[in-house]
Amino acid sequence: MPRHSAAVYRRRRLVTLVALILFVAFIVTAVWLLVARPWASATEATPSPTPSASSTPTASTTPDPTAAESPAPEPEPSSEETPGIVACEAQDVEVSAVTDADTYQAGVLPQLSISLTNRGATDCAIDVGSTTQVLTVSSGSDVWWRSTDCQENPSSMIATLAAGATVTSKVPVTWDRTRSSVETCAQENRARAPGGGASYHVAVEIGGFKGAATKQILLY
Repeated sequence: MPRHSAAVYRRRRLVTLVALILFVAFIVTAVWLLVARPWASATEATPSPTPSASSTPTASTTPDPTAAESPAPEPEPSSEETPGIVACEAQDVEVSAVTDADTYQAGVLPQLSISLTNRGATDCAIDVGSTTQVLTVSSGSDVWWRSTDCQENPSSMIATLAAGATVTSKVPVTWDRTRSSVETCAQENRARAPGGGASYHVAVEIGGFKGAATKQILLY
């Protein structure tokens, strides 16, 4: 068999080395294409993330294991379990008119109040708001003034009247010594009540209960 020259052997080794390099390059490229998948963004839609079970709260029918460890709160007593204060009755309530004086000199305006007494043996509830208060000033059968004629923003207020207690309205109502009516509330020159020792009677009502008697005052 003829012996080849050294140049031939060098060419053969060079060809073998180039073929080996190309083969390795092909293998590396194939692996990169498989892993990187550079075409995926162009041919496949990226799936949206699937919500986990904890991302959307749902009602659970499984009892909370910690609930048994804490005692359940006791229910507060309801109105059916604890009887409330009963409403005041006419036979137990005494209503009276109160004035800051018996005689008023010229120019002095009477201050009128209501006294309320519970003559019963138990506490009772009554509406003492301005909605239920009526003070009336009369001369004989002639009604001169009524507190509800020009009343503004009346309101209700339920209060407990203790057994045997007497209370008097804190803020008295002022009578301006004029004749009132719902038609003349805005008038400045209403008819003035005569003085000179004229007698007037104050009647009161509150919570639907009327005073048994009136209170006399004299105007000068």
